[in-house]
Amino acid sequence: MSVTVGHVKRAFKYRFHPTDAQAAELSRTFGCVRKVYNLALEARTWSWARQERVNYNQTSAMLTVWKKTEELAYLSEVSSVPLQQALRHLQVAFTHFFGKRAKYPRFKSRKKSRRSAEYTTSAFRYRDGKLTLAKLSEPLDIVWSRALPEGVSPSTVTVSQDAAGRWFVSMLCDDPSVKPLPVTDAAVGIDVGLNHLLTLSTGEKIANPRHERRDRAALAKAQSRLSKKAKGDGANRAKARRKVAKIHARITDRRRDNLHKLTTRLVRENQTLVIEDLTVRNMVKNRSLARAISDAAWSEFRSMLEYKAQWYGREVIAVDRWFPSSKLCSNCGTLAERMPLNVREWTCDCGATHDRDVNAAKNLLAAGLAVTACGAGVRPQRRTPGGQSAAKQETPRREP
Repeated sequence: MSVTVGHVKRAFKYRFHPTDAQAAELSRTFGCVRKVYNLALEARTWSWARQERVNYNQTSAMLTVWKKTEELAYLSEVSSVPLQQALRHLQVAFTHFFGKRAKYPRFKSRKKSRRSAEYTTSAFRYRDGKLTLAKLSEPLDIVWSRALPEGVSPSTVTVSQDAAGRWFVSMLCDDPSVKPLPVTDAAVGIDVGLNHLLTLSTGEKIANPRHERRDRAALAKAQSRLSKKAKGDGANRAKARRKVAKIHARITDRRRDNLHKLTTRLVRENQTLVIEDLTVRNMVKNRSLARAISDAAWSEFRSMLEYKAQWYGREVIAVDRWFPSSKLCSNCGTLAERMPLNVREWTCDCGATHDRDVNAAKNLLAAGLAVTACGAGVRPQRRTPGGQSAAKQETPRREP
């Protein structure tokens, strides 16, 4: 999903049910895409070791040579467009690596990597609501859960199959229906947690659905059965593995649906949304909380909130993670010396009684509005130059 001047490019994802012939052709394409990606990565890695640079044009020339060899002649049997797109994706991965925005690209695995292929306009035909891919004689049987924007056609199409065996097609289109919402004065501070997924500065608390916990027993049973199957590529093990994947997919679908509903509502109701800049990848290193934090999906919540705010002309402000939102009295500004995680309510010397999470959300809102008004910083003052921060990022308490 991306935003450019005047319009939004948006991906519309649908389930589809391929015929046996389509499934076989797409599976071959997935395998060829993975093979080309790995061959190109290997070539670039060897060149990197020799302090040489290989770019997309050179790997594209290599692909032409590979197709002419007896060993890799099967690469010519599938559409060439997904193979070229794989090389472009590798180029992007190296661009991020050289820009120090990502780690060195990794080889794709037959069992673990995502099975997908990307087609550009020269490799598919979309007419009258029917999508036909290159090398396929029939259009895909797509479950149109929602219509594409009227009068638009996809610019790229990505076909994928998840670990649960479900087939998806994602179409990237210009969506003229996404426009900035009317400007409002409403602003809200949002404090994330585990007992309550979100606590708003208005005092509203949104319960944590705990999607993974609901299916934990079924997941444990399925994983136990999988562990007892003989390792290898046997049909019984594949069936057990798919059962585990289906449970994970059900959990993921419910979680994503809930986050979409929450973020859409918050963006529609508020002009300014203030959140805390948490380092979730560090917080999940706490073994006793990793499962609960991962299930809450704070990073995914923030990602959705940010791109939807960009779509609709809203503003998301991330307050510094060292800001003592829980220890600061939102009434008089007094900073408490200690605030253990088991303290959920506390009374300030000024007489104000605070709910810990609501108070944190109010402080986040005040800090965010200060940034908007005058660019003020929200990092607390240090006791000594170069010393430790006056307050550290908190790790949520463990929930039963």
